[in-house]
Amino acid sequence: MRLTDEQWLIIEPLLPKIIKSNKGGRPRTANRQVLDGVLWILKTGARWKDLPREFPSYQTCHRRFQEWNRNGTILRVLTALAQDMEQRGKLNISECFVDGSLIPAKKGGLLSDQPKGAKAARSWAFQTSLVFRSPSVWPLLLRMNSVWWKQRLPIDLPEMLQYVW
Repeated sequence: MRLTDEQWLIIEPLLPKIIKSNKGGRPRTANRQVLDGVLWILKTGARWKDLPREFPSYQTCHRRFQEWNRNGTILRVLTALAQDMEQRGKLNISECFVDGSLIPAKKGGLLSDQPKGAKAARSWAFQTSLVFRSPSVWPLLLRMNSVWWKQRLPIDLPEMLQYVW
């Protein structure tokens, strides 16, 4: 999943600015590239080390995700994306679910390969909505203190999670 330019205009102001160090060393990877990698992980539920090579290293994405999680950036980013999608009529968080029967696991297959004949919507709205529908994101959504989120999450989400995890 890659952020569109429209999405990036909404999210960029929410991310901490990259400050160049006077000490030298390797420059930090651009926030947009790292966020694309983080959203791919949240969407797929894959392990960090399975992040495709088209993204920055999994260590960089994981480190930045941890940093953003500690300082509240991820909360602001996910909330902004969800609000934007809700305003566009593309997401109703109370109607989210996961149907594992549509995702066959193939023994010995590449982790990033889609099964033959699989059809998936490619629009940015659909791809972004998958992040919020993924069970791997639900615990993060539950910890959010945002009133906006609390009004949209299913009341029985904690009970639902005990069967998922």
